[in-house]
Amino acid sequence: MRLDPDCIRDILVVVEDNTDFSKVATTGDFIESGIVQKYNMNTIAYHIRQADEAGLLLGVTFCLGGDFLIQDLSPEGHKFLADIREDKNWAKTKAIASKVGSTSLNALASIATNVISAAINQRLGL
Repeated sequence: MRLDPDCIRDILVVVEDNTDFSKVATTGDFIESGIVQKYNMNTIAYHIRQADEAGLLLGVTFCLGGDFLIQDLSPEGHKFLADIREDKNWAKTKAIASKVGSTSLNALASIATNVISAAINQRLGL
């Protein structure tokens, strides 16, 4: 399956919105969020696994029957999401990734960091 960066971003948002110190994100949270209408559950589960393997998520458990639980975003997941949360920054990140020909999670995270750094430098007049 081809990695869909928008699906990864949507997953990170759902996890952030539905977790705290005592609450995990569940399959039901993904259904209620509406992203199941954008991606099927198989695609979501695949991308959860990819985000977990990339170190963006903590405590991912896949259960019998296709359900899953996610404890939280990792510190790296929080950073990545903070860098791509704004639609403008996400659009720039994806455009640059497309031009360089890589939409791997490592490339996207690196590009997003640079997009944010450039925006900071612009604001500071550097």
